[in-house]
Amino acid sequence: MAEVLKVETRDTRGKRNARRLRLAGKIPAVLYGHGKETVALSLSADAIDAAVRHGVRLVSLTGTLTDQAFIRELQWDTWGKHILHVDFTRVSAHEKVRVQVVVELRGEAPGMKQGGVVKQLIHEVPIECEVTALPEKLYVNINHLNLGDSIAIGSLELPPTVTILVEPEMVVVQCVQPVEVEEEGAAAEPAEPDVIGRKKEEEEEAEDK
Repeated sequence: MAEVLKVETRDTRGKRNARRLRLAGKIPAVLYGHGKETVALSLSADAIDAAVRHGVRLVSLTGTLTDQAFIRELQWDTWGKHILHVDFTRVSAHEKVRVQVVVELRGEAPGMKQGGVVKQLIHEVPIECEVTALPEKLYVNINHLNLGDSIAIGSLELPPTVTILVEPEMVVVQCVQPVEVEEEGAAAEPAEPDVIGRKKEEEEEAEDK
């Protein structure tokens, strides 16, 4: 089910007007696609923040216009904390989209009790699917991951309409022996004699002669 976002159309553009919107707790946005005109919008900063935080990509826009849209692009501030602008694209129910989806591990690997450590090698993957079937995340069950085992992309359980756009042999997660790090100073070489000091002493002895 799509997240509902209330929007308003806006006639003003430019950095100064965008700054005023943000000071009022709103974010500038645009809606485009499907051969229709591009519409300038504004919406609540809190509402879009909450939607993005929960991994929502498909939204139903209501207010001064009604449309089903996909969050295509977000513009963030320098520190990546606040959304500055949103690009929405119009979508139909069975339209396919390509997006990056977060990969999240679920469960506890038996290999950890066998002395291993779990290493997640892939944290995001590109997928293609119908927009109405877009998953928020892809979950990987590691409850059967023993020491020395790995889980590849091709062995993940996916929703019927989802296709992962990378090679199935790519390893998502593995359980390996931890790398032993030598203690600092354990293998330190004996310090070299002070060659400079010795040379100085020899020079002084030569002068005395």
